[in-house]
Amino acid sequence: MIVKTPTLTEALFYWLKLGFVSFGGPAGQIALMHEDLVERKRWISEARYLHALNYCMVLPGPEAHQLATYIGWLMHRTWGGVMAGVLFVLPSLLILIGLSWMYMAYGNVPAVAGVLYGIKPAVTAIVVSAAYRIGSRALKNGMLWAIAVAAFVAIFALNVPFPSIVLAAGLISYFGGRQRPDWFSAGSGHGKAGKSAGPAVIDDNTPTPAHAVFTWGRFWRVVVVFVGLWGAVMGTLLALYGADAVLTQMAWFFTKAALLTFGGAYAVLPYVYQGAVDQFQWLTALQMMDGLALGETTPGPLIMVVSFVAFAGGWAKAIFGADHLLLAGAVAACVVTFFTFLPSFFFVFLGGPFIESTHGNLKFTAPLTGITAAVVGVIVNLAVFFAYHVLWPKGLAGSFEWPAALIGLAAALALFRYKVGVIPVVFASAIVGLTMSLLVG
Repeated sequence: MIVKTPTLTEALFYWLKLGFVSFGGPAGQIALMHEDLVERKRWISEARYLHALNYCMVLPGPEAHQLATYIGWLMHRTWGGVMAGVLFVLPSLLILIGLSWMYMAYGNVPAVAGVLYGIKPAVTAIVVSAAYRIGSRALKNGMLWAIAVAAFVAIFALNVPFPSIVLAAGLISYFGGRQRPDWFSAGSGHGKAGKSAGPAVIDDNTPTPAHAVFTWGRFWRVVVVFVGLWGAVMGTLLALYGADAVLTQMAWFFTKAALLTFGGAYAVLPYVYQGAVDQFQWLTALQMMDGLALGETTPGPLIMVVSFVAFAGGWAKAIFGADHLLLAGAVAACVVTFFTFLPSFFFVFLGGPFIESTHGNLKFTAPLTGITAAVVGVIVNLAVFFAYHVLWPKGLAGSFEWPAALIGLAAALALFRYKVGVIPVVFASAIVGLTMSLLVG
């Protein structure tokens, strides 16, 4: 099999398409990219893909977005990374601005509620499917299974913070790799990773591209550019509106939130809720929950819910006057999206060259292998979280949602048994939910 290096234009169209179809949260997005880039297109090998994923898992911020940025950068230099990262979130931003406007202007339309009712159990099934696919590749032996189970128990039953789980998994794997390297080396065990799909553009032994080689000069250039970019935009907001203005407060608040987003969107949502609802009163608690539902069922990272929070805040505070509410919401959403995702680009471009120099080095890969195993347990916890809120929306004391359960089971059957794609499953579930709402109404 001969693989062809994709042109920048071919990559552009792929990342744009991915931005529109990346449903299912980080687990679903990571699995979708794996199917496309590792199994079908062969742009990158299994080992190099997982090595990049391991790094993105330990960074603050949305790991699927960072993984797309990393692969885009590795294949087509800095502009390739910028293109992949921007296109990964741009469709979601535009869709959420439109949905946020409909929500704020027209309220909770029954038809929209019906669509969301159908999509939520399908999203749960998608996360379960993705957890299975990633786990089947990452959990190659009993030790890695033990780490995954321990991580699930720690976060589900003991409420251990995600950074603590990552640290513990990394330390266990670092010292374990020195005693039993076969447990933590890439390709150990009998997982699917050992079954190569053929040569790849960036293969296991492909030398690191020249632009991805670590140098201190490049390191400091990245620092200067990103700190300067952050400072320029923040300084512009301060100069135009002042420190107490809504846009300036949002920029600073969501910069801090972005640096705390270990473990995905749900790890930082309590912090966002406290600031946006309680402290700044940009939106109400009910609006926050409705925004989360929209964020769960649109393509792109789940942390994109912050764009809804910003839109609602810009609209409610009428930052450009009562006659320009749509403009206020759209500008606020764009500002918050910029400050939320800028750190992700920074960490990828800053640390990528160092990470590329470590693939195949057990001293560095063993902790990342253990961390990936722990993250599988965390993803299973996310699936349980989804299932609970979908099947018992009013808590265990409330009624069980049999229609939602049937939709979820049908979605799981389509994904696991018949290998139906994510998009057909989502749209079919949406139609079922809409039909149910029309019949009941």
